[in-house]
Amino acid sequence: MSFERLNLVKPLLDAVAREGYTTPTAIQQRSIPHILAGKDLFGCAQTGTGKTAAFALPLLQRLMMEPAGRQPGRMRALVLAPTRELAIQIDQSFRTYGAGTTLKTTCVYGGVSQVNQVNRLRQGVDILIATPGRLLDLIHQGLVRLDTIRYFVLDEADRMLDMGFIHDIRKVVALLPANRQTLFFSATVAPEIRKLAGTILSSPVMVSVDPEPEVSRLIEQSVYYVRKEDKKLLLNHVIHNHAIGNALVFTRTKHGADKVAKELNRNGISAEAIHGNKAQNRREKSLQGFRSGTIRVLVATDIVSRGIDIDHLSHVINYEIPETPEAYVHRIGRTGRAGIAGKAISFCSPDERKYLKDIHKEIRNEIPVIGQHPFNGIPEHQHFN
Repeated sequence: MSFERLNLVKPLLDAVAREGYTTPTAIQQRSIPHILAGKDLFGCAQTGTGKTAAFALPLLQRLMMEPAGRQPGRMRALVLAPTRELAIQIDQSFRTYGAGTTLKTTCVYGGVSQVNQVNRLRQGVDILIATPGRLLDLIHQGLVRLDTIRYFVLDEADRMLDMGFIHDIRKVVALLPANRQTLFFSATVAPEIRKLAGTILSSPVMVSVDPEPEVSRLIEQSVYYVRKEDKKLLLNHVIHNHAIGNALVFTRTKHGADKVAKELNRNGISAEAIHGNKAQNRREKSLQGFRSGTIRVLVATDIVSRGIDIDHLSHVINYEIPETPEAYVHRIGRTGRAGIAGKAISFCSPDERKYLKDIHKEIRNEIPVIGQHPFNGIPEHQHFN
């Protein structure tokens, strides 16, 4: 199926083409027609399935067909997300897909000054992406009103509940007009999720897509055996010699991320570290630089990585093997998404072999070994000792 068959208008088809998407994902194929038809929708889909485009494209189209009539502090569409990182990513997606329209989008979240956010709201916007806490703060200050909302999206509802946002969600929903279209997305359909959905959806269409395989077939995996002290040399070699456009590099610690980023910059490779000790605005600046290409390598820890979602990420590099197979699967799942292939490279030192063995058991396969490289000082017969 092509995007044209989903009856999307030309400005949106042009945007999709610019992003290099040719075939809609399963969640997009199943959701977009129902959303365009004005139906409430319960979508069960995990991150990496193309879920954001599944609601952003039809919402942009519906908004385009209506008169704007922007008012300060009021908007026609509201997207609620659990974290600031996700909210920023959704905002970027709306801006990318809506580049050929006159629609205005903005994003509000906590952890930074509200001044710039409020200024944009006062200018009038069509679509607001928000985290629950900051949205309620602005409502209480009288800076945002929800009485003009015609479209409401609750994204990653399961994470919302896990993070304790259920009461905030109920407060927001209570302020929304009854006559609205609501889109509800969750990676799971647990009883508490169904209960929440039942309170905010009206005769919804249920759309579910099977989870992606634990490790996508689109990800080409490989491992280099290397001494710990040679990893920084190997990283420099791999980036310079493998035509790597952009890479997300993982370390286990914040200090390790800083050291790796510093070493890369010393070798002429633009890099930034992103972890919990970095200020929120610095993390956002690093992410923006990575997306725009001014930063070639982003070095991250596992915790921060859960908020990173980057289109067209070509490589994930495990500078250090994670201690759990689950962390490995999550890390490499940052690439090979939405139908686009990617590569996952791991550096394994002798003390990390036990972690690699656990990963092999988890993925029920052995990762191919790259034996020919300048820093392979480990004899072949020791690889799996």
